Amino acid sequence: MKLAILSRSLRAYSTQRLRTAGLDRGHQVKVLDTLRFGIDLSGLEPDLHFRGRPLSTYDAVLPRVGASVTYFGTAVVRQFEQMDVYTPNTANGIMNSRDKLRASQILSRHGIPMPATVLVRNRSEIPHAIEMVGGAPVVLKLLEGTQGIGVILAPEAKVAEAIVETLHGTNHQVLMQRFVRESKGTDVRALVVGDRVVAAMRRRATGEEFRSNVHRGGSVEAVDLDPAYAEIAVRSAHIMGLRVAGVDMLEGRDGPLVMEVNSSPGLQGIETATRLDVAGAVVDYIADQADFPDIDVRQRLAVSTGYGVAEIAVLAGSELVGRTIGDSGLREKDVQVLTLHRGTRVVPNPGATKVLEDGDRLLCFGRHESMRSLIPARRRRPKRVRRLPKEPIHDVVPELPAGG
Repeated sequence: MKLAILSRSLRAYSTQRLRTAGLDRGHQVKVLDTLRFGIDLSGLEPDLHFRGRPLSTYDAVLPRVGASVTYFGTAVVRQFEQMDVYTPNTANGIMNSRDKLRASQILSRHGIPMPATVLVRNRSEIPHAIEMVGGAPVVLKLLEGTQGIGVILAPEAKVAEAIVETLHGTNHQVLMQRFVRESKGTDVRALVVGDRVVAAMRRRATGEEFRSNVHRGGSVEAVDLDPAYAEIAVRSAHIMGLRVAGVDMLEGRDGPLVMEVNSSPGLQGIETATRLDVAGAVVDYIADQADFPDIDVRQRLAVSTGYGVAEIAVLAGSELVGRTIGDSGLREKDVQVLTLHRGTRVVPNPGATKVLEDGDRLLCFGRHESMRSLIPARRRRPKRVRRLPKEPIHDVVPELPAGG
């Protein structure tokens, strides 16, 4: 295959290892500076220019988009996607992982265990937020930051309040997280490639430092990952929209707690610790998947008028509970079940004999009118735009007091 690696750091260890692994396997590999692209939207089809010239054809692209160029870098990746070039990490996946609040919201929605987290916005909310995460000490995180930058341990409530107020004064948004005492100074990084963890290491902070990042001087050692940790790591990466990712987890009393999902994980630390060819595993996976470029399913399926994608919840009392998909009447209503979500399990393309249970969630494609009848009435929307009322603007309603 012909592989493009998007990176601003040609001499970085990770970039060089990926390039070497590709060349050693007989692939054509080019490292392209992310900021040297031009996005061409003038023609009949999406295109890219590089250094002022039309970009040649590539089979796959591996983004190594740095935090400082996230916006333009993801725009370039998105253009590759529109050109049907395979990428293991989509633009949406990179954006999801880069914003800590967005990442936490997405992972929480899917039941991924994480340290208790609260977004702190107003000064008056700080004491309550500290209580919500279990009291001091607490960990404070800026919404964007890498390599441990922007992560602070506040040992006391007063110190936490002072730090948050200072950061707010500089227009920074702050996440507050529970400090997991039992894992102080250590975490586990699992390197996910495709549907498996190909390598894992434990990172340990030095001295009084609580951040275990290698860039902060932390030490690393190989670790045989418990299956529960590996399963959570793979699910977290997939939920974020990533097929190559570093998933950082704390070792809590009740199991893994996901801290972060990194879309451009460094390879030096984990290859040094495990002596495994992680770069080679990444290249092999991309070569295997290059014929299956990512497709925005919702966008493609919604092109047909009157059809779209919807998630249907199977609730207690529903006529669907206890029936098989074949006997549910969905097919007769012109509704196809794409995936069945049951707890933390996902069943792709479930068969007609699959029995539906209370709490199942069905991702379906079909006629809007048919699917609307299966969604609770509170989610219905008016079909027509109403006429403007005689008094379109009312007096401003006074703000309710706290707790109202």
